[in-house]
Amino acid sequence: MSETLLKDMDEISLGPAKMDEQKENGRSFLLVDENESLQVKNEGHFLQRLGCSAAQAVKVLSIFGNTGDGKSHTLNHVLFDGEEVFATSPSPSSCTVGVWAAYDPHLNLIVLDTEGLLGAASQQNRRMRLLLKVLAVSDVVVYRTRAERLHNDMFQFLGSASAAYLKHFTPELRTLSNRCGLDVPLSSLGPAVIVFQETSRTQLLGQDASALGQADTLLQKRFHDLGQSTDAFSSVQYVGTQTITPPTDYSQLLQIVNQQVNNTSQRAPRQPAIVFSALKALSDRFCGEISDDKISICSFFPDEYFTCPSVCLSCNVRCKNGMNHQKDAVPHMADGLCQYAHQYNNKVLICKKCYEGGREVIVVPKTSASTDNQWLGLAKYAWSGYVLECASCGIIYRSRQYWMGNQDPESSVVRPEVKHVWQDNGGFQTDHQNAAQRVLDGVNYIIQSVSEYSSGPTKAVAAWLTDQVAPPYWKPNAEIIKCHGCKRAFEEAERKHHCRSCGEGFCQACSTHSMPVPERGWGGTPVRVCDECYRQGGPQQTGQVANTETRTLVARRVTEVAQSTLDMVSTAVDYPLCFVKGVARPDYWIPDHEITQCHCCAKRFIPSMSKHHCRACGQGVCGNCSSKNRPVPSRGWDHPVRVCNDCADRNDSL
Repeated sequence: MSETLLKDMDEISLGPAKMDEQKENGRSFLLVDENESLQVKNEGHFLQRLGCSAAQAVKVLSIFGNTGDGKSHTLNHVLFDGEEVFATSPSPSSCTVGVWAAYDPHLNLIVLDTEGLLGAASQQNRRMRLLLKVLAVSDVVVYRTRAERLHNDMFQFLGSASAAYLKHFTPELRTLSNRCGLDVPLSSLGPAVIVFQETSRTQLLGQDASALGQADTLLQKRFHDLGQSTDAFSSVQYVGTQTITPPTDYSQLLQIVNQQVNNTSQRAPRQPAIVFSALKALSDRFCGEISDDKISICSFFPDEYFTCPSVCLSCNVRCKNGMNHQKDAVPHMADGLCQYAHQYNNKVLICKKCYEGGREVIVVPKTSASTDNQWLGLAKYAWSGYVLECASCGIIYRSRQYWMGNQDPESSVVRPEVKHVWQDNGGFQTDHQNAAQRVLDGVNYIIQSVSEYSSGPTKAVAAWLTDQVAPPYWKPNAEIIKCHGCKRAFEEAERKHHCRSCGEGFCQACSTHSMPVPERGWGGTPVRVCDECYRQGGPQQTGQVANTETRTLVARRVTEVAQSTLDMVSTAVDYPLCFVKGVARPDYWIPDHEITQCHCCAKRFIPSMSKHHCRACGQGVCGNCSSKNRPVPSRGWDHPVRVCNDCADRNDSL
């Protein structure tokens, strides 16, 4: 293709006319633009633009059809005696973009002119959704076509609109009816539909000798044959005119429009403010971007136009609720079962007794019951293990209730279930996934309390405890005499650090780097590695399957060792607890390697300063800014735990 031709094509726009080219003539005005944004500020502004009083009862008429079929021209001649209230143009580009409105004082009718179907539009999905919102607030809908024979597209458009109206718009209109105190719900019956066909050579529907005068019946038969329903519409009528020599005869269409406007048995007139409220409510509910790649076009109005765009992070299933349902405090929901994903830990335990009684109560492992004080609860925990507590049934399980033969909870008192995981709602995750940290905090409490009354065991106890819970590939502490990196012999009180990649023992100076080591079962979180492994990028035994334990099993072994050796608990046990800290960290906690300064006072952390996590917000804070304790039931902490000063000063429940 020549460069001259390409240049000429760039200078020509085949899209719809720009908004500033459509001049408002005083009788009509832009009501909704192509981005689905209302162009009137409030009810008063709406009434002012229409030019009618607030007390006047009105009905709404809208017109649909393909671009170029003369929708605006039809409205002008049927309702406004040929006056150009709605702009018309001989241009090949669409002259109506968005939705335009005008008021007919003779019929007390709000008239809505819509953008044509099949026209060039930059946001096709939004245009289709906007058309249905217009249809939902209308009392009379005219579908205008100049096709010599009625196309399937028209039947599919109206059938899909009927189904979408019943499925997505009826609940919202019913809610609006209750708010406005209407005797008859707006959603009880949809609009009356008039199919207006103009031909020049072809017989009109119902003129054939075999079906004379049965146009409406033939119309319904076509809907039925195409598998489409018109249940949402109060009526569907056919009006045809044959124009061999212009002008078009609109008399029969005007007669039917008058009949529908005056018919109050199915759709009663209402105040203009209610019309505005209905359109605004639908605009607020069904708005936002529509991603083309998530829509499978099987109808004119696919569910994706009106349903929540959120998808489950684990199984990629779409939420089945309507758009913006969270404004009504309605949680995400999806049909079908979800699949387990270890990174989301989305398996929960449900009390079996409550489930059989028709209720779903999620239980999580805890160190103590919510009714126990912290000392008594932790004493029971050290003796009987972790507990599962149901909000209705109380304590339903203790992990070490008997000396032997303890049943697995999933085979006795709870049923496992895999839950959907949503990006913007971590409600069950935060309560479920910080169970390991709650266990760890409980053990820490025992350690700190016992340490105040005991002199503490020797350093050998700490080394022994560490070896009990260490991964199999770690070199035992007893065998580590010197640093594997610099070969310097360890002093008696010096801490030995294990590289998470190779498992060798190193001094602090030779193990300052961090990086993810997923090959050893540490997931994607950066962990301590030696200088050599950091340079090489990971373990070199790639051909050997790593015999590592899961993070959950490691956490369990650490806590069980600490419990079974309660008589030796002291500050020396702090080392294995530090080892499991990264394993038990709840997902809402900011990772240690991302915390560079205190969230409250903004003081930068230095190696000698401890980083503390607020149990409420999960931010990293210094010791001075986290000296207070409060229960955080929303996160699963029934007893007072460490919180930052900002959360401690809040008046509401955490």
